[in-house]
Amino acid sequence: MIDLGAGIWTHWHGHPDALIGLTALQGFYLLLVGPLRNRYSLSSSVNPIQIATFTLGVLVIFLSLLSPLHILSDQYLFSAHMIQHVLLTLVAPPLLILGTPGWLIRPLLRPGFTLKLTKFLTNPIVAFFAFSIIFAIWHIPELYNLSVTNHSIHIFEHLLFMSSAVLMWWPLTSMVPELPRLPYSLGMLYLFLLSIAQIIVFAPITFSQSPLYEWYDNAPRIFAITPVVDQQIGAIIMKVGGGIFYLVLIIVLFFRWYNSEKENPESYSFKNDAQESRKL
Repeated sequence: MIDLGAGIWTHWHGHPDALIGLTALQGFYLLLVGPLRNRYSLSSSVNPIQIATFTLGVLVIFLSLLSPLHILSDQYLFSAHMIQHVLLTLVAPPLLILGTPGWLIRPLLRPGFTLKLTKFLTNPIVAFFAFSIIFAIWHIPELYNLSVTNHSIHIFEHLLFMSSAVLMWWPLTSMVPELPRLPYSLGMLYLFLLSIAQIIVFAPITFSQSPLYEWYDNAPRIFAITPVVDQQIGAIIMKVGGGIFYLVLIIVLFFRWYNSEKENPESYSFKNDAQESRKL
């Protein structure tokens, strides 16, 4: 435990594995969109906005895992841990996908086993259940307490969260026609179902009258809040915060759908809807 009087609010956690992993990820990305792109003629240009978007995604992960938020979430507050999970599953993954040029992904999707497997994993139904089930299982008290007391298991948990979140976000943010985005209409339904799934997971945590997570029950108190109140705040962050996030995206998709129909007033079809949804 970090002494609360020793500067917890300015303590940056230097896990070598996280630093090495994020440095390698960003470095490899810059290598691919820079020197290797030119050397192998992968593309004549790269959108600087995409580079900035990908880098922002890496920065979000960096802040989640190495800033004072990590210490707060690991050692003191369940609510801080839920903020960390929001960043790792709802913010960083779509930024990483949107920041990856389609020409960088397409060579990996040549007809064959890899393309078939990728299509299966990014199928909206598969991605929805993969993310929802993984997220729910890791919030079972026994598994949750195990993850915060064992660093290797905690790393594995975060990797599962982020990889399943990438699959979950892919049907909404895909940059390649081989793995098309959902039509606007189905995208809104997809987001609505994701918000419902979160309510199912966090409602029991919100309304529990006793601490579910032993680790935080025994942790030093910050802000003079009880473990139960901290637990309820954390569940509300995920349930309400995530719900608002999904709602905003549903509204964005609705207006994009409306504008596309306004510009193309011919009879509606899912095919036309899907084609429009791929436009950035």
